[in-house]
Amino acid sequence: MLAGMQYHASDPDLRAEQNATAAWLARYNGALGDPASWQSLLGERIARAGQGTTVRPPFHCDYGWHITLGARVFINFDCVFLDVAPIVIGDDCRIGPGVHIYTADHPRDPALRRAGFESGRPVTIGRNVWIGGGAIILPGVTIGDDAIVGAGSVVTHDVAAGAQVAGNPAQPISD
Repeated sequence: MLAGMQYHASDPDLRAEQNATAAWLARYNGALGDPASWQSLLGERIARAGQGTTVRPPFHCDYGWHITLGARVFINFDCVFLDVAPIVIGDDCRIGPGVHIYTADHPRDPALRRAGFESGRPVTIGRNVWIGGGAIILPGVTIGDDAIVGAGSVVTHDVAAGAQVAGNPAQPISD
C-alpha cells in the first residue's frame, strides 16, 4: 500500500489498523474542549507532529501513521486526511476548515475496481503553505513552499512554490 502498489482495503490487517485508528479518533475528537491534551494525543497516532502544531477536532484519517506534520502547522476543524500513502505537511502551514487531502486512488479499469483493488499516491505540502477552507487535494499532488490554495479549490496537479491557485480544477491566479 505505502509503495503505491494495488492492494485490497478489506485486508484483515488493514481493517484492524483502521479500527485502532477509529478508537483513537474517538478519543481525540472527544477532547474538543481540552486543547492541552491535543499534542499528547497526536503523538499516540500521527507519525510526527512538530512543536507548536495544532489539529482542531473533529479530525478524520484512515491510519494516522502516514501523516507527518511540521512545526507550527495549524489544521482547522473538520479536516479529512485519507492517508493510505504518506501525507507530509511542512512547517508553518495553515489548513482551513473542511480541507480534504486524499492519497487513496482507485484503478481506472472497472474490473479491477470491482475486484476491490485500490492504490495510494503520496501528497506533499511544502513550508508556509495556506490552504483555504473546503479545498480538496487529490492523490499524488505536491504543493510548493509559500503557495496559496483558494477556498473550495480542487487541486488535481502540482502547485509551484509561491503560486496562488483557485477553482475546480485549481488554476494559477494573480492577486
